[in-house]
Amino acid sequence: MAKATTKAPSAKEVLVEKYVADLKEKVGEARPDLALLDACVKASGPSIYKSDSATIAASDKDELARVRTNFIGKRLGVMDEAKADAAIKAAIEKYGRSVRAKHRPVVYYLIAKELKKAAALKKA
Repeated sequence: MAKATTKAPSAKEVLVEKYVADLKEKVGEARPDLALLDACVKASGPSIYKSDSATIAASDKDELARVRTNFIGKRLGVMDEAKADAAIKAAIEKYGRSVRAKHRPVVYYLIAKELKKAAALKKA
């Protein structure tokens, strides 16, 4: 009889497990919205596989400006800078300022929830 072989998880599946763990342990979400998380992983594109772009440096003003322009502006359609900045700040606070490596999809997830734009992102 042939032995059933279990397929190793893909790189994306391994990363998604990390993101779910972060949402549960660092953010305190008992039951993360996996459809929203998947949409945020897609929105992050190939950047999640590169060590320098997989995380967001909360102290880097240029990085946060890119998140505001490319994710909040282009993906979520929020053009109000004050609202965008408030959402970024709230996401970083929720994630925890002490967490140095903030995974991009988790930050996007928190921003989308903060701006109540989860539905728009899931449709994309």
